[in-house]
Amino acid sequence: MRLAFMGTPEFAVRALAELVASGHDIVCVYSQPPAPKGRGQVLSPSPVHSFAESLGIEVRTPKSMKAPEAIADFQALDIDAAIVVAYGQILKAEVLDHPRLGCFNLHASLLPRWRGAAPIQRAIMAGDTHTGVEVMRMSEGLDEGPIILTGRVEITLDDTAQSLHDKLAALGASLLPVALAAIERGGANEQAQVGEPTYARKITPEEARINWNRPARDLDYHIRGLSPFPGAWCLLQTAKGEQRLKVLMSRLTDEVSAETPGTRLLGGLKIATGDGVIELVRVQREGKAAQDAADFLNGGLLNPGDILL
Repeated sequence: MRLAFMGTPEFAVRALAELVASGHDIVCVYSQPPAPKGRGQVLSPSPVHSFAESLGIEVRTPKSMKAPEAIADFQALDIDAAIVVAYGQILKAEVLDHPRLGCFNLHASLLPRWRGAAPIQRAIMAGDTHTGVEVMRMSEGLDEGPIILTGRVEITLDDTAQSLHDKLAALGASLLPVALAAIERGGANEQAQVGEPTYARKITPEEARINWNRPARDLDYHIRGLSPFPGAWCLLQTAKGEQRLKVLMSRLTDEVSAETPGTRLLGGLKIATGDGVIELVRVQREGKAAQDAADFLNGGLLNPGDILL
């Protein structure tokens, strides 16, 4: 099939690679414009942009796919379908209705649960035990189209947003050629979404802050769901003042404590919470590399009885 591919982050790279390996003709790739990155804030292409260019595929980076010129350029493509994977822009009917077979989206949740921008993080943060990926026909509503193919995975107590991202990226990439084959032969079984939708809104920096008054189980979901990016964080008191501390991995314990929530307890990097005790496994000080808890404690920055804010 002659396809356009629309995607931006690392999650979409695996999908693009699988489509190319399956023999589809990717005539054009759309991605978000280069964005400033790193301390130098150098403009850098997205992961999909870089990967597509390495394959010699034309890349387009319009600021808005709602712009008349962007729509006209898209409509000039002679394509069978467009595949959208975490592109990051809303597509109008003039785009969705143009390809011969339509536009299809790979979404990282079991719809209608977690429609929107951050489905992987929100699934872990909510304590979901399962999630998945779905290929759906796109409509103008946010992730509202009928489902064509579904893959499911378990969310374990060792999963972070990164590990779950990697599982879902691989699973989703494997589903796309199967779904496209069914679509091409007219045998796709499109099913309307059933159930009450929930929405995976973007994570804000303030929302990522750890509230030690919450139960330990909820904090474990919160920490793992935001790891490694943007990273759940709290404040550490040092001789030089307050310093932000990211928590990248945690573990539930069966311990209880009457100490003030946020207090470091004896025995490893265990912290009292509003209900129970949580153990911090991997942390990252502001401006420093990530560390295992033992290495962090060797620095003497947090002693038993000290409080994280």
